[in-house]
Amino acid sequence: MDQVLAINSVCNKITGNLPSIDDPKAKHLLEEILNDLQVFLDKGIDFKEVVDNLDDSILITDSKGKILYINPSYEKNTGISAVEVLHRYIKDILDEGNLFTGGATLDVIESKKKVLRLSTVVKYNPPRVAYAIGVPVFDDQNQLKQIIVNSRPILSLKALQDDYARFLEEAKSIQEIDTIKIITNSNQDMDRLAKRMVGSSQTVENIWKIIRLIANTDATVLITGESGVGKEVVADEIYFNSDRFDKPFVKVNCASIPSNLLESELFGYEKGAFSGANTNGKTGLFELANHGIILLDEIGDMPLDLQAKLLRVIQNREITRVGGTKPITLDIRIIASTNNNLKEKIAEGTFRSDLYYRLNVIPIYLEPLRAHIEDLELLCEHFINIFSQKHNRSLKLSKSNLNIMKMYNWPGNVRELENIIEYLVICCSGNAEVDNDMLKSILGLSKSEVSSKAFDLTKSVEQFEKQQIEKVLSITSNLREAGELLNINASTISRKIKQYGIEYSKSR
Repeated sequence: MDQVLAINSVCNKITGNLPSIDDPKAKHLLEEILNDLQVFLDKGIDFKEVVDNLDDSILITDSKGKILYINPSYEKNTGISAVEVLHRYIKDILDEGNLFTGGATLDVIESKKKVLRLSTVVKYNPPRVAYAIGVPVFDDQNQLKQIIVNSRPILSLKALQDDYARFLEEAKSIQEIDTIKIITNSNQDMDRLAKRMVGSSQTVENIWKIIRLIANTDATVLITGESGVGKEVVADEIYFNSDRFDKPFVKVNCASIPSNLLESELFGYEKGAFSGANTNGKTGLFELANHGIILLDEIGDMPLDLQAKLLRVIQNREITRVGGTKPITLDIRIIASTNNNLKEKIAEGTFRSDLYYRLNVIPIYLEPLRAHIEDLELLCEHFINIFSQKHNRSLKLSKSNLNIMKMYNWPGNVRELENIIEYLVICCSGNAEVDNDMLKSILGLSKSEVSSKAFDLTKSVEQFEKQQIEKVLSITSNLREAGELLNINASTISRKIKQYGIEYSKSR
């Protein structure tokens, strides 16, 4: 290391004095010495190989923002392939808005300085937030040559090694964390206003009835339903209406934490528990949620070996840190959620039946938006209010706009509606009204689809029939059980599954 520093010092002295040397021969000789020293410093180091093997995401552009290189970790961490971005300009990608937003490149080009910015990978659902550090690289004439952007997921698991108070301070600096979120007294009101259950349908009223009955109990809750139906929102309402509302609420996305880290993140570890562990040990997320509530989102993706340990936690209300021997008693309420059919996963052998029955004390099934489409207008109004304030813009939907939206099937449910409304608030602000043809284009509806769906009774009956069959299939184990609930035989259901193209992979 001393040799490297000494050689660097010599190189800097030569570089600093070269402009003042008039003798061409002497100047040329010093330039050759400088090049030789640089080769000596670089000898044996393949810098591309080094960058290719970093865990951090690395992106390099030219001075105009044209992407020249991304390392393998960038593709792994973001899900964005080299084919999608190489030789394209950052500005064009941001304008399209379907890969990522934010980032540091354009700010570095403008300021010519190192910057730190947030970047959101919108290709994922839900989007993933990361912090990006952009660094300018200059040529010999001090002109911007390239920009190197290094990024990591926001509040990565390594960042949780510090104490709880510091973690909370970092958590307050962002609005969404895709893996772990902790709600405390200071941000309860903000979260409750931004995310609350909206609707006046019987479907929503039934959920409210359940919440009012169970909120002040310690019963374990299992929330199921398609992606985007609002499972986290229901968990929020249980928390805010419970007697634990002034205690921590820890949300964990079990699917986004690497399986080899999940146990130590949930249960914590003692100092020296494994190579690379924090020398002071670490408090686990169950401990952080003590006296409060923990939400285990995407519980269906939890590894089998960890399911057994979670079962013991639920049974005994105590944990043992990785590398530890002393049990830690917990006063905690557990809420789990998933968009998987856990009965199907039990049949496949990927989910423990005993854990399922421990979690399924209070089952709450959330119907898809298409099953309570009458709530769409209230949801639109709710999201318009939120995004109008956020972006300082206004939007008004016409009756015909709302009718078109009611014809759509909403496979992404309330989350998809939320994204559509934000898009309309940003892109249609200032217009007298949203153009119907543009709205149909966004939703992927043709004119013939809208007109036929609006008045065709047969189509409406078929749509309702399909929804009912899908709902019953999601809560039963086989076609015989489904037939008993629907009051038809199993062969009729099998025919309807083929007729409506319903996804049903169970083999009975």
